[in-house]
Amino acid sequence: MALDENIYEIRREKLKKIEALGQPAYPRKYDFSHTIPQILADYTAKTAEELDGARVNVRVAGRIMAIRLMGKAGFAHLQGGGQRLQIYVKKDAVGEPAFELWKLFDLGDHIGVTGYLFRTRTGELSVHADQLTFLSKDLLPLPEKWHGLTDVELRYRQRYVDLVMNPEVREVFLKRSKLVQSFRRYFDSQDFIEVETPMMHPIAGGAVARPFKTHHNTLDMDLFLRIAPELYLKRLVVGGFDRVYEINRNFRNEGIGWRWNPEFTMLEAYQAYTDYLGIMHTTQSAIEQAVRDVTGGTKTNWTLQEGEQEVVHEIDWANWRRITMREAIIQFWPDKAGAKPEMSNFASHESVQALVARVRGAGVDLAYDPNEPAGKTIAGIFESLAEEHLVQPTVIYEFPTAVSPLSKQKPDEPDWTERWEIFAGKMEIANGFSELNDPEDQRQRFEGQLKERERGDDEAHQMDEDYIRALSYGMPPAGGVGVGVDRLAMLLTDSHTIRDVILFPQLRPERSLTTEDTGNTENTEKKNNELSS
Repeated sequence: MALDENIYEIRREKLKKIEALGQPAYPRKYDFSHTIPQILADYTAKTAEELDGARVNVRVAGRIMAIRLMGKAGFAHLQGGGQRLQIYVKKDAVGEPAFELWKLFDLGDHIGVTGYLFRTRTGELSVHADQLTFLSKDLLPLPEKWHGLTDVELRYRQRYVDLVMNPEVREVFLKRSKLVQSFRRYFDSQDFIEVETPMMHPIAGGAVARPFKTHHNTLDMDLFLRIAPELYLKRLVVGGFDRVYEINRNFRNEGIGWRWNPEFTMLEAYQAYTDYLGIMHTTQSAIEQAVRDVTGGTKTNWTLQEGEQEVVHEIDWANWRRITMREAIIQFWPDKAGAKPEMSNFASHESVQALVARVRGAGVDLAYDPNEPAGKTIAGIFESLAEEHLVQPTVIYEFPTAVSPLSKQKPDEPDWTERWEIFAGKMEIANGFSELNDPEDQRQRFEGQLKERERGDDEAHQMDEDYIRALSYGMPPAGGVGVGVDRLAMLLTDSHTIRDVILFPQLRPERSLTTEDTGNTENTEKKNNELSS
C-alpha cells in the first residue's frame, strides 16, 4: 500500500472516531464572529494587558497548518484568508470530550474555535480555546515541501494545494483580481458599457490565429471557440454602443510557452469617434491606473534571464515612449549588418529582401519566405531585432497593412496602418488601431487573407460576410484595443511564466503508470517538465 493510501485509511478511522464523539463528519456551516485577517488587523497592536483588561471573545474558523500536543495542552496554527493565527487548547478549559476531539485532529483539518484573545509568554497573539468544532478532515497529507522546480508541474496540476502551502501564490491571484477590478472601474468611469459576446463562432475571426473547433449537435454545424471578440464588439458599435468593452476568455490552438496558454484573458474595448491615438491614450491611462491600484505605486520589478544570470529590471509605468516600427528597426539595427537602413528601404519588396540578407548575414536567426508580402517580412524583422530591447513601456506604432487586416490604412502610406502595440518586459501586452470601417476595403482585406490561407497560412483571417454587411449599415470612426490581462498580471507580480498567473493552466493529461507504459515514464516526465519550465 502506498504511503498516501495508508495515511488516507488512518485518517478515515480518525473520522469515524470523531463521529463517535458526536461531531458530524461533514457539518453544513459554522457561524464565525471574526476572520483570521480581521483579528490580526484589529488586535495585533494590542498589549497583553489591554487584552486581559477587556476580554475579546471570538469565534474563528481555519485550516490547521501546525499542531503541537503537550500532555494536557497544545498549540496549533490556523490558516484563513492567507494568514495564520495561533490557538491554545487546554484540557481543563475545553473539557474531556473536546480534548479527545483535539487529539484526533491532523494537519490540514478545518476546525472552528470559540475562545478569547490573549498573548502567550512569548508574546504571540493567540486564541485561548473554550470550545472546539470539527469542520472537515484532510484525508491526504499536506506536503512537507512544496517549493522547488521539481514540483512546478505538480503545483500547477494541484493548484488547490499550491494555494494552501504557498502564501505568495495566493498574493499573485489577489493582485490579478485587483487588476481586473481596476480595469472595470476605469472603463466604467469613462462611460464604456461592459457586454458579453458569443464564445462559439461560426467563423473564427477578429484575430490572426488558429482556432479550436467544436460541433453543435442540434444545429448540426461546426463552430469555433472564440479567438477574439472583436468583430462582435464592433457590430455593437454599429448598433449604437459608442463605448463598449468586454473582459473575455479567448482560445487559440497554438503553442504553449512562458507567454502563451491556449486559454487566456483579454480586455477588448472600442471607442467611437476617435482614432488609434485616442484609444492609445485611453489604454495607457487604464494601465497606469491599474498599476497604481495593484501595487500602490508606478514602478515594478521584472526579473529576466539574461545569459546565465537573472537580472532585475525596474519598470517605470509613469514613463512611456512611442516610436514607429520602422524607427525601432533602425534603432536596434545590428552593428554587423552594416549601415542603418533608411526609411526608403522599407518601400519595396526588393529593398526588404536586401534587408533580410543583411540581417541574416549578421547572424540573426530570421525566418523568411520570399513569397510572403513585404509587410509581413518587415514585421518579422522587427520581432527579431527590436522586441528583446523593449523592457520599459513602449508604444510601437504604424504596422504594415499585410499583418493588419482590420486596421485603417495611413492616408499617405497605404502599405502602413494606424495600428500600435504596447510592449513591456520584452513582450507585447496590448494591440490597438483605428478601426477599418469601409466595407469594400474590408472585403478586399479579407480576400487578401484568403490568398494567404491558400498559400498555407492556416492562421490567416477568414471571410465574414455578415461582418461586412454590418459595416455596410455604417460604423462610425472608432479606435479599438485588446489588452492581455495575463501578461500584464505577469509583469505586475514578477511572475516568470503565464502559468503562474492562471489558476488552472493547460497541462498534459496525468498518466497512471501501468506495466504497459512504465517504459515511457522518463519521456512523459521530460515533456511535462518542458511544459512547466
